Amino acid sequence: MANIASFLKAEISRIARKEIRAETQTLKKASTQYRSDIAALKRRIAEQDRLITKLRKNKPVAKAVEQEEEGPQLRFRADGFASLRKKLGLSAADMGKLLGVSLQTIYHWEKGQSKPRASQLQGIAEVRKLGKRGAAARLAEA
Repeated sequence: MANIASFLKAEISRIARKEIRAETQTLKKASTQYRSDIAALKRRIAEQDRLITKLRKNKPVAKAVEQEEEGPQLRFRADGFASLRKKLGLSAADMGKLLGVSLQTIYHWEKGQSKPRASQLQGIAEVRKLGKRGAAARLAEA
């Protein structure tokens, strides 16, 4: 009896190893395919990066021409915006009314948590040209 039990045990182990080998073989093939796909994607990314670098070297000439056509580039500094508001003697709500934005947006700009859009930068530039009286007059109109 012990002989049959050991024979069955050995046969079950042999069949189990054979099944496992078949399963792992398909996984190994899939893994190999994935690795080759990843390597191909990495090569494509490297090629795209080289192309982007090459195009960036040529881009500044075109960008300078575009800036001349559009006019001066407007910049934004959070602390400069806060000092502008204080210089004009406006509350954040009043400044928001002048620019057409909310009170919370003004606070976010001043804290540097967000930056105004290009269209809003134009409005800030116009408000910057105003004095206290001009800002008060424009608020009275609105």
